[in-house]
This record gives sequence, structure tokens and C-alpha cells, in this order.
Amino acid sequence: MKRTITIFASILFVLTSCSQKPERMEETLTNWRISPSSEITDNGNIISSAAYNDSDWIGAEVPSTVMGIISEHPEYENILTPEAYYEANKAKFNNSWWYRTQFEANEMQQHNTTLLHFDGISYSANIWLNGKLIAASDSISGSFRRFEFNISNWVTSGTNTLAVEVFRQRDGDFGLGFVDWNPRPLDENMGIWRPVTVETVEKIQIKNSYVRSEVNTQTLDEAWLTTGATLKNFTNKQVDGALKITFNGKQYEYPVSLPAAAEREITLTHNDIPGFYVENPDLWWSNGLGEPHLHQMDIEFTAGNKMLDSENIEFGIREIESYFNETGKRGFKLNGKEILIKGAGWTDDIFLRDTPESNELQVQYVKNMGLNTIRFETVWGTTSDIYSQCDRNGILAMVGWSCQWEWENYLGKTCDDFGGASTEEDFDLLTDYLRDQILWLRNHPSIFVWLVGSDMLPRPELEKRYIEIFEKYDDRPWLGAAADRTSELSGPTGVKMHGPYEYVGPSYWYIDKKFGGAYGFNTETGPGTQLPVKKSIERMLPEDKRWPLNEYWNKYCTTSATALNSMDVLTNAINQQWGKAESFDEYVMKGHLVNYEAIRAMFEAFRANRPQATGVIQWMLNSAWPSFYWQLYDYYMVPTPAYYGTKKALEPVQLVYNYRNHTIAAVNEQMQAHENARATITLYDASSNKIKEYQKVVTIPANGNIEFAEIGKPDETTLLFLELEDKNGNKISDNFYWISEREEKYKWEETNWVYTPMEQHADYKALNNMKTASVTINAQMISETRIEVELNNSSDVVSMFNQLKLHDSEGEWIIPAFYSDNYFSMAPGGRKTIDIELPKNSKGDLWLEISGFNTTTKSIKL
Repeated sequence: MKRTITIFASILFVLTSCSQKPERMEETLTNWRISPSSEITDNGNIISSAAYNDSDWIGAEVPSTVMGIISEHPEYENILTPEAYYEANKAKFNNSWWYRTQFEANEMQQHNTTLLHFDGISYSANIWLNGKLIAASDSISGSFRRFEFNISNWVTSGTNTLAVEVFRQRDGDFGLGFVDWNPRPLDENMGIWRPVTVETVEKIQIKNSYVRSEVNTQTLDEAWLTTGATLKNFTNKQVDGALKITFNGKQYEYPVSLPAAAEREITLTHNDIPGFYVENPDLWWSNGLGEPHLHQMDIEFTAGNKMLDSENIEFGIREIESYFNETGKRGFKLNGKEILIKGAGWTDDIFLRDTPESNELQVQYVKNMGLNTIRFETVWGTTSDIYSQCDRNGILAMVGWSCQWEWENYLGKTCDDFGGASTEEDFDLLTDYLRDQILWLRNHPSIFVWLVGSDMLPRPELEKRYIEIFEKYDDRPWLGAAADRTSELSGPTGVKMHGPYEYVGPSYWYIDKKFGGAYGFNTETGPGTQLPVKKSIERMLPEDKRWPLNEYWNKYCTTSATALNSMDVLTNAINQQWGKAESFDEYVMKGHLVNYEAIRAMFEAFRANRPQATGVIQWMLNSAWPSFYWQLYDYYMVPTPAYYGTKKALEPVQLVYNYRNHTIAAVNEQMQAHENARATITLYDASSNKIKEYQKVVTIPANGNIEFAEIGKPDETTLLFLELEDKNGNKISDNFYWISEREEKYKWEETNWVYTPMEQHADYKALNNMKTASVTINAQMISETRIEVELNNSSDVVSMFNQLKLHDSEGEWIIPAFYSDNYFSMAPGGRKTIDIELPKNSKGDLWLEISGFNTTTKSIKL
């Protein structure tokens, strides 16, 4: 769909694809400066003149938000503390802010077509170039719109000045937002939040290019490609030429004629290009299933032996399918293989300050945990980099709209059962949004499903428009909502969003068959509070606020007005299970035990309950600001204990304890079976006396699971060690559980959107009397980026819940450091080897410390 409006200039509401053009044809604008309009008396005509002096403006770069820029200033040094944040002056953002930059144009640009692209403005803007208003805020509006302007009549040879007056979103605007995950951004994320580029077109422009693939999912030995693009002739004469396609080391030509001022859609299949039939293709696989192979395709338009425009497309050969299992729950297939979606929900930084480096680290964390999916509730990312990171690392992406547009207290306008979009104007805007984002992102193989709603379906009139967009522009699955809904147009979503969002016991996931338990695809859920490590908590809490527990802690919970806004549920779980904490350190340790156990059980239950279970998204992955809730690593990029609980649960082949029926299952998400594997099951009492040890030989099916042993309901607090070896005696995985004789009970009749309250918790208080264990550490640098750690529990008691910490001589943790296991336990006399992967730039003296629930703290220098 294309829409052309003339407002002071030719504004083409069309898009460039996420493909790349040569540098000589496209330049990203840098070296910006910003200023609040309240401090400026001049108008846009003067500000966008070359002679205007902006030396007293604030230096900036784009993409950015206003707060993202000024948060670096001393005035905002402690802005992410509750007292500073909630008392900050937001009035300065009620008026507009100016962005200003300059760029050079040469003689070639003057004699060709020059286009100006904005990939994202939040929320509306007046745009001036060289003293001319080329677009006004009544049309340049909407955070997820992308705009292209033909500025050929206004660009000059030499220095050109661009000035953009930006206005923040207001109540009722369909903009960016964070719902209840953290406070609203002070500036409502106003700014130029995605790149601005200038493109030079010599006669012909290639845009919106794409590659789609179809795979023989039975044999995986052949695939068929389709490519397409839009060609635009900017001259008043017909241009005869050819599309040159370079793929897999071969070049192909396809003749094309474009009449004067014409725009033409070109689609090429294997019938047009012989090389688009691919034998034995290198396929794109998700994390854990194989390599995420990526391919390159170059598309050029040539006329008279001259290349006029080109794009490079990076893509993956893969096929995504959606299916319904025997119980009517939706699942997904990748290249014909059923996959269990194991993911977590992403948020950008509160001021949209993520960088390619921070994106890369976070995707590495996702991969390291064994997750295969990120849910982007909002089309996050100030650039497409986060999606490229997913492509390269085999991380699937769920991408779509946020529930902030569906609830009146977030959107700021009346909402009903279809959310807040209710007028033709709303429908026009959101349809444009969807088209723009699909055309921007559709070449990313990681994106496996679009979501056009979260908690609610779109209104039928709007959904009909969405369907037309999908039919025209993309072929992958889409969902009308992330919740269990049935559309009169598209049928049942087949997924659920029943919570819980707060702590529930580990047995919940195995017992529940009505709400959020381990069946079907739960698109957002999780056990609530997930405490950071002690050092991060100390960064968040002033010393006088750490202990005893007080209301200040609650300021770092969610901003929900109805629930999830205090430490009460976690504190109750600690008190009931482990006994009341008497110190800050004790509270943190017991909270970590609760967090680790809760998240591990959730992921393990979904794995053990396949094929009835098809997917689960932990709510959430990360935090937009310092938080105690919903995170697998904290705002400072430090993994939480829940990170390692997730990692333990998601080892490719693992032994899992079922908290409901006290059985042991072997789960395997690899595509090959493990025949005659040997499982060792060892049980100890709370005093570390061995109760029982036995072995079982088990064959674990490929991409499946099998229940093979039953340990029975314990009659005392029990410590359970599980270890799996292959038929040759090589270790595959291990696991460890603390199990209570007291059964967990739930108040099912009181279940609400937040959680199911607990009537009775497990009781682990007997473990508080464990004797002290001593673990010896030996570590050596295998390379400049790898440490091998040998651990030996030299005592006659279980060494429980041990954490390794690598730090420098000043006590600062080395972040990132990827531990093959952490928060681990060791049987009496047990040995364990842990690998630590370090960043390449680690320098200076390193110290390795071990501490645990009942383990003597030790440090060694490496």
C-alpha cells in the first residue's frame, strides 16, 4: 500500500527495506545538536539556515530520545533512583524540542534525485530544510511510521541544514510505552528515535527488496527462493535496463523496462532465476537445533552498462509453520520440526539508550541460557540491529504491538474489549504502522510470528486491514492477540496469557491444567520477583534502606496500581519455606533460593509436558531500569540466580524432577536420540545422610521426552542429585533439587490475573541446620578468554547453592563472564568442573570467589 501526500514538499509515504545500499548512495546523518524550544525565540526558517549559531545547544546523536541525551548531564546523574526520578521536572518536555544537523551535498546529488528518510520520530514533528518547511506535524505523526521525502528541489551543493521540531506523545496517541514494567519515561520517549538518512538516486531506485524461502520439510535437501522489490523511475523518460541478481557465487539478469515516473513491483521465482532452486541448502535453525546459516543476495539495476542502484539482502533459508496440537493449542514448526518456544520478554532501556554492544551481550545471554526466543511486545529497537543479532545467534523473535494501546490508564483514551483503536483515523495509522514495520523487518529470518494485539484482538474492521497487509507483504504466521481469543475473521489464537505474573510454587506448573500451567503456549508468565545479586541490590538501595526490609524496596517493584508492587509475596514465600530472614544477607540468599527453584520448575515443566506444552515466554527477560521484578539479568547486565535456574532447566538433554507425581523424566530437544543413557539418582536427607542411590538405563527419543523413574513422595526434607551419562560414560548433564515432605497447596478458587495464591508452601527449614561444607578450588587460564575451574567438596556434607564470582583486584565483578554452571550444589566428596568464558579485553589480576548456602567463602588469585 502506498500513499502520497503533498505538504510543502513531495512527501512519499513509502519505505526503504532493511536491505543495505552502497555508502555512496546513502548517508546516515550524524553530529546533531538539540535544544528545548522554550529557550529559543527563533523559528524553523531561521534555525534551518546555514548561518544559524547553535553552539550553545546540546551535542547529540541520532537515534536518540531527549532524555537519552540529557541523562548524561550531571543534573541527571542519579536519575534512576526513585527519589530523583519521581521528583524530576517533566514540564520541560511539554513543549517541543529541536534537533539540528548539517550535511554536505555534492554536484552529483544536485543533478539527481535526493531523498530524505526518517525511520522513526516520537511522536510528531515539523521538518525544515534550508529555511523551508517541508513537512508539518499534522501529517508527520506516529512513532512507528517511516517517512521518505523527495528533497531534490531544496538541497543545495555544499552545506545543507536540517532542523526538526519534535513533539512528545499525548494522551490517546499510539506511541511507545512500557506499561507497568517500570515508570513512564519522563519525556515519553520524545525524539528522533531511529536513524535519519539521505539517499541519492540516479534515475532508478530499488526499495523494499525481500527474499522468501520454501523448504522441502520432509527431506530438507531442497529449497525454493522468491525475491522481489519495488523499482521507481524518477525521470520523465522510459528507462530500459536489467535487474542483476547475485547469489551463491552466480549472477543472473532479468530485463526490466520502467515507463517515465513509473513504479513497478518485481517478483522473481525459481522459474525466472534457475539459481533460486537450491539443492542441499544451508538452513537457518534456532538455538539448540543447528546453525543459523545466513545468506547474501545482491540486487542491482543496470542500464547502459551502468549500475544505477543496488541493495544487499541478508536472509535465512527456513520455513516457519503454525499448527494446532491434539488439544487445540497452537505450536510452531521450524523447517518441519516441532519446536518448543522457550523465551522471555524484551524491553528497551527506559530512555532508549541501547547500543549494538548492549544488544549483542543480551542476545548472547539469551543464547547462553538455552532460550530460543525473545518476545518483543512493541517493535523495539532504535535500529534493526537487535533483530540482526537474533538472526546471527539463532534466536526466534515474536514481534508486535503492546497492550499499552488496549488499556485506558496507559493509552489515555477510552478502551473497550478491542482496545483503544476505534476510529477510521486510528485504523489508518495502525495499518500504516504495520505495513511500515513489516517492510522494514521482513528479511529477518528470526522473526517467526507477528502479533497485532496483546491482551485483546483488534477490532474486526482493523483486523481486516491487517489481513490485507499480511497477504500483500509477508507470508509468515501472525496472531490476532497473545491471549486466548477467538476472532470472527481469523479464528482462535490458540495461545494463552493467563499468568501467573507473581510467585507460585514449583508444583503449580505441573498441577494446573486451567490457567497458566505447563500446557499449550503461554505467551507471558513468570514467578514474579527475581532479585538481582547482592552487589546490584547495594547499588540500588542506600545503606540505611537495606535492612530491615522497608517500603523503599517496593519502589523498585512494578508500577502496577493493583498488584506486583511490593516485596510481600516473595517475603511470605521466604518466611514459609525457609524461615524469616534476620539480616540483609540472609534475605538475599533465601530470596535467591526461592527465585532459582521457581523459574527452573517453570521451564522444566513445559519441557517435560511436551507435546501438550508448545511454548512459554518468561515475563520478562531484562529491565528498563533497576528493578526487583521480572528479569533474568538485571539492569546492570549482571545475571540473576534466575538466569542460572533457567540455564539449568534448558540444558539440551536434561533430567527433570516432577513436583506433582515425584517422577523423573529425561527431556531431549536435540534431533538425535540418546540410546542406553545411564541416569544416576541419589537422595540425601537434610543432614547429608545418603538415603538411596540407584541407576537406570534409559533411551531418550529425539526431540522428545520420557518419564522413566519414580522416587515417591518424600517423608522428610530430601536432597536429590540427578546425573546423566551417555552409553560410553561421558557426562551429559546434572541437576539438583531440595524437596519438602510438606505438600504445596493452592487456593484455586481465588486465582486472578496476577497469580493463584498459596494455601500452603513447601517447608525447607530443616536445611537451615546444615553443617558447613568446604570446597577446594583450582583454576587455570586455558586461554586469554577461558578459565577452567576444578571444584572438590572435601567435606562429608552436601555443599549447597554455591556461587562463583570472578572479580578484579578492586572487587569489581567481571561482566560479562559466562559460567557453564552457577548456583550449583555438590554431594559429599563430589567433584565438578566449570568453564568460564571471558571477554577478550579482560586485563589485570583476577580473583575467583566461591560462596554458598552452607559453604565457607574462599577466594583464589588466578
